[in-house]
Amino acid sequence: MPDLLLSQGSFYLIFLVIFVLLLFLQFLYFGFIFLRLVRFHGPNSESRVKGVSVVICARNEYFQLKENLPLILEQDYPDFEVVVVNHASEDDTAFLLSQMGEKYPRLKIVEIRENLNFFDGKKFPLSIGIKSASHDLVLLTDADCRPVCPEWITRMVQGFAPNKDIVLGYGGYIRSPGLLNRLIRYDTIHIALQYLSYALAGIPYMGVGRNMAYRKSLFYQNNGFISHYNLHSGDDDLFINQAATRRNTSIVISPESFTLSQPKTTFRQWWMQKKRHLSTASYYRWNHKLLLGTYSLSTFLFYAFLAVLLAFGYNIWYVLALVFLRLAGQLFIFRKILTRFNEKGIWLFVPVFEFMMIFLNIALSVSMITSKETRWK
Repeated sequence: MPDLLLSQGSFYLIFLVIFVLLLFLQFLYFGFIFLRLVRFHGPNSESRVKGVSVVICARNEYFQLKENLPLILEQDYPDFEVVVVNHASEDDTAFLLSQMGEKYPRLKIVEIRENLNFFDGKKFPLSIGIKSASHDLVLLTDADCRPVCPEWITRMVQGFAPNKDIVLGYGGYIRSPGLLNRLIRYDTIHIALQYLSYALAGIPYMGVGRNMAYRKSLFYQNNGFISHYNLHSGDDDLFINQAATRRNTSIVISPESFTLSQPKTTFRQWWMQKKRHLSTASYYRWNHKLLLGTYSLSTFLFYAFLAVLLAFGYNIWYVLALVFLRLAGQLFIFRKILTRFNEKGIWLFVPVFEFMMIFLNIALSVSMITSKETRWK
């Protein structure tokens, strides 16, 4: 019996040491990466007016365009155009765009009447839209997105400088009642916290097509989407992963620079969307996969070792004190970020949602291995 107790005590000590190391690793991410976004305050200076082409791809998006496109066409910016690529829509999108074209001279309509896309996805119509842009600065968003105010273009353009070719912004989701809406917004914020913080740390690895910009010349220099044209997704994150460097990328997170989209209303719809977005992660650069994977794995192992330590029943208050320490750091980061992103009703759910997303992401990974890729419309 004494030998058994000694053995249990030894195992407990080993697990406790690993648990503390995992906590230390998590705090490295909190302090050296995520805290950068909390402290970020630029760019705030007014920039010289530059011509901007807003590019939107649409396929059967009549109602979304009717609601959101005027908010983009009526932006308070002196020199811009809005290029809408109508990709073989079967609804009344063409009629709507024709009507809007009579009212808004800034609207440039590109019609792709037949689906000539050899690969599924948005890359072909988006490439056509970028090539049709009159200006070198290309600002991207989706048909189901709307800017939060008329200063959207102005704020996003402030991220450009002589040595900055890519500007990453924040694209959130409209707040509505329900647990699913909160979970979707938490997941979106958590992803934004990572890609924006990594960009500030000089390790840009992705952006979101709902709100980002880059130079048309950069698109040509990197041969557009050719290296990953056969993949359904990746028009946003894989291109940024390929073209972004620590020197040519900036971020803009002023409240006027945000866009908002309609979130999915059923779990199945969101699940399919998540699968599509995650399908490109395996194509990231090895160092990006290492950093992102280490953070995810350390989070999972933190909870796994917590369960083991609680099962031992030794020094429970000491273990819980360490858990509280991590929780305090996590809630501090998220409170600051949620305030900056004007996201409400999520803060107290953060630990619960983090725990839920661990298992959801594992289930998504398994599902992606056993099923086909999901497609863009």
